[in-house]
Amino acid sequence: MTSAIDDLLADAAVSPPVPRTFSVPAALCRLAAEAALAAPAAEVYRASQAGQRLGIVSRWVLNEPGAALHMDRLAADPEAGIHLTEDQLDIEGALVFACLLYLTGHPESAQFWWQIAAGAGHRAAAYCLHLHHLELGESREAQHWYRQVIHASTGASAPDGEFLEGLEIFARYVRHNGSAASPPTGGLEAEINRLASRNSGCAIVSRPDRRLAERLHDFCARR
Repeated sequence: MTSAIDDLLADAAVSPPVPRTFSVPAALCRLAAEAALAAPAAEVYRASQAGQRLGIVSRWVLNEPGAALHMDRLAADPEAGIHLTEDQLDIEGALVFACLLYLTGHPESAQFWWQIAAGAGHRAAAYCLHLHHLELGESREAQHWYRQVIHASTGASAPDGEFLEGLEIFARYVRHNGSAASPPTGGLEAEINRLASRNSGCAIVSRPDRRLAERLHDFCARR
């Protein structure tokens, strides 16, 4: 008869490990799955960086001297019977309006107005479109607009080159010190939403009016 101690030792005995075979196909599948998980993370990071940069650019444009004046020139005044034609659009004003639309949560409308400015040869607007499409993960469109920035026609306005050079300096400053450019106020956002609500059945916010231009003057005066 076995003793109680023998019974306890028998219960505590460790079974020898079952040998495991290494499967090359299974290992390759695991590596492929890990790589697939890592790639989207890189895309998400790049999109996030583009969105941050676009926010910096848009705030800078909105805080530039003359932004309100350009909005004045872009604004339509139906009550006064003034309806500017497409040829009379203020291109710099289109850029300002697009950046304001982006900052107040209307990216589709911002894209429309950036395209108007970029189509007229404004390289800063093309750069905004480059960042906008990067943020959306649209690499082909982003590359197209970057080429427009680099290979713009000689007819492009002279300040654009200075804008892009200054942008890099400003972006580095923001990374180290934070942004000194003020975001849109609640009043500006309310005016944009008012314009958007008037466009029933249309996703694009139409040309600004005098009321929005006056609000932007107030915003610039408080800085």
